[in-house]
Amino acid sequence: METFAELIKSDTPVLVDFSAEWCGPCKMMAPILHQVKGMVGEKIRIIKVDVDKSPQAASAYNVQGVPTLIIFKNGQIKWRQSGVVQAEQLKKVIEQNI
Repeated sequence: METFAELIKSDTPVLVDFSAEWCGPCKMMAPILHQVKGMVGEKIRIIKVDVDKSPQAASAYNVQGVPTLIIFKNGQIKWRQSGVVQAEQLKKVIEQNI
């Protein structure tokens, strides 16, 4: 299994959804991300990181609110935004960063 550090260093962009079980808006992101995955397919990997279970990942990227979405490519942050992002907007952002 790949580590988080290995995952985000990939040539394939990785969208990381930093979220938490108790967060209402985070629950809204799950179907949106599923929809986005259907639209963009294998162009991007989408992973969810629970900030309560992985506080070191959250603090490493200064995640202060959830949900926070970050797109990594080759280990670099290409885009980030906190809050719920709609599927169409997210699709555009992904297409600009692949």
